[in-house]
Amino acid sequence: MKVKKYIAPSMPEALDKVRAEFGTDAVILSSKVVYTGGFLGMFKKRNIEVVAAVEPQPQPAKPRYDTPIIEKELTKQVSPQPDKQQQIVLEELRSIRKWMEQASEQTDHQFPAAFQSVKDHLINQEVDEDVVDEIILANLEQEQELTYHEALQKTKNYLESLFSKYQCGNVQFKQKFIHLVGPTGVGKTTTIAKLAAKSMIQDGKRVALITTDTYRIAAIEQLKTYSNILDIPLEIAYTMEDYQKARLKFQEYDLVFVDTAGRNFRDPKYVAELGKIVDLEHDIETYLVLSATTKAKDLMMLFDQFKAIPLSKLIITKIDETSTYGALLNLIKENGIGIAYLTHGQNVPDDIRLATPSLLAKLLTESDDQDVS
Repeated sequence: MKVKKYIAPSMPEALDKVRAEFGTDAVILSSKVVYTGGFLGMFKKRNIEVVAAVEPQPQPAKPRYDTPIIEKELTKQVSPQPDKQQQIVLEELRSIRKWMEQASEQTDHQFPAAFQSVKDHLINQEVDEDVVDEIILANLEQEQELTYHEALQKTKNYLESLFSKYQCGNVQFKQKFIHLVGPTGVGKTTTIAKLAAKSMIQDGKRVALITTDTYRIAAIEQLKTYSNILDIPLEIAYTMEDYQKARLKFQEYDLVFVDTAGRNFRDPKYVAELGKIVDLEHDIETYLVLSATTKAKDLMMLFDQFKAIPLSKLIITKIDETSTYGALLNLIKENGIGIAYLTHGQNVPDDIRLATPSLLAKLLTESDDQDVS
C-alpha cells in the first residue's frame, strides 16, 4: 500500500491533489487542520493536512471519480453471484467514493479551539452560520493562540463595531411625527406610551399622541389611559382627513407619536390601506416594531411585508422573554437597518432602553441569563 501526506489551503484542494496522484482508488486515512509558515509564531496560515493511501494498480488511475471505475472493475472480476465478502468490499468502496464527493464540496470552516467555542456559542444564539463564519474569520487574520475569553472579547468588540455601522441606538427624532408600525401583539401601544413619557419627562419635550388603530377598542382605551396619566393630548383618526386635522392641531408640539393598526400584516393590501389613513411620506419617521420572541423566519417575513414603507429603524420588544438574540443580528445584516430601542417589560416609562452597540453585543456574547434593565 502506498501512503502519502498532502497539505493544501482547503479540503477540496487537498482532495484534488489526492485524486491527481492516486486516482479514485484512494482511501483517506485522516484529515486535520494545521497551521504553517508565519513569522515568530505569528501570521500562520490555516491549511488542511490529508493522509491518503492506495493499493498499487496495474492500470494508472484517472483524476476524475465521477465514473466509479474501481467499482466497475470489481464488478467484472466477481462472479455473477458475488460472495458476501466481495459485496462488503464493494459497499465499502461505494461509501468511500461518496464521502470523497461530499468532502470535496464542503466549505465548513474549522477554527482554532477558542474560536470554535465562540462559533458554537453564536450558533446556539441562532445566528446564521454564514454570518458566524464571517465574524470569526474577521478576527482570525493575525491572532490564533487565544483563550476562549480573549476570543469572545474580540468577537464582542467586532460586533459592537458592526452594530455601530448600522447606527444602532442612535436616535434623534429629527422629524416631528413619529409613526410606529408592526403586527398585532408586539406591544406598539405600550411602546408609544414609553417613548412619549421618556420624551416628556427626560427630554423636556412637548408631546402629543395620535392613534389610527380604530379596529381595537382596547387599544384606544389603553392609549387614552396613558394620555390621561401623562397629561398628553390624544386624537383618534378614523380617516386620512381625521389624521390631517390632528397633524394641524399638533403643529406646535415638539413630537407627535402615531399608533397604527397591526391587523392583516400578511396581506399585501395592508400597507396600501395603512397609507390611506396615515401619511407615510412627509415630515415623518417610521419605526417598525417587532418582538424578540418571533421566530427568525417570521421576522424576515414581517420585515419584507413592511419594507415598502420608508423605515428609519427597528424597535424590538419583549427582550426579557427570550434568551436567544441571533435573529436580530441576522435581520440587521440581511436588510441593512439598525435597531433604535429595546423594551423589556410593561412598566412606563422605565422598561425601554436605547439599543446601543455595546448592549446588543452583550446580549449576543454573554450568558443566557441576562438582565437588560
